[in-house]
Amino acid sequence: MLHYTAMADALGAADWLCNPESEVSAHYLIARDGEVMSLVPEALRAWHAGAGAWGQVGDVNSRSIGIEIDNPGNSPFDEMQMVALETLLDGIFRRWRIRPERVIGHSDMAPGRKIDPGPFFDWKRLARAGFSVWPRMPETVMQPDVGRFRALAAAFGYTSDVTDDVLLSAVRLRFRPGHTGPLDATDMAILDDLADRYPVDVNATWV
Repeated sequence: MLHYTAMADALGAADWLCNPESEVSAHYLIARDGEVMSLVPEALRAWHAGAGAWGQVGDVNSRSIGIEIDNPGNSPFDEMQMVALETLLDGIFRRWRIRPERVIGHSDMAPGRKIDPGPFFDWKRLARAGFSVWPRMPETVMQPDVGRFRALAAAFGYTSDVTDDVLLSAVRLRFRPGHTGPLDATDMAILDDLADRYPVDVNATWV
């Protein structure tokens, strides 16, 4: 699972993540210069996810590896960070046999409560590198249907109990950052493709 730190710098974030009083932790922290800090062994549980769900799993902390990326949330991620993230994910994929569709953002499992890694994170780049997924847009036009949209979202993994508007915002934050307005045919097509190609596997490990 990917996060941004929303703090001044990586050292401050590391201090906070390693402070028991914060009641938050992560397995890795990536600084802006690409340095990767290992904070919690991968086999141990870290407190990075909190309340939310993905698929049929509510205790996401126990089923995921948390990666914090030093970023305030309002600017693009540095090239060295992205290279470091791809290298880190390559190793994690090999050790845990994680599939690309199981790399999710904090905003995916906690819609409305969390927005990280945010609208500036380059999910499409990560998908091109084989460490995430990106929808293919079919030629067939699907008419907007809220009930169908929710069913497709749940099939892909979005199962948190949130309103229709919050769910739509979370999906767009990941796949159509900056887009606004009511549910439309593109939103439908995105979830239709993702649900068809990557139905959630409740036995999988996530990042």
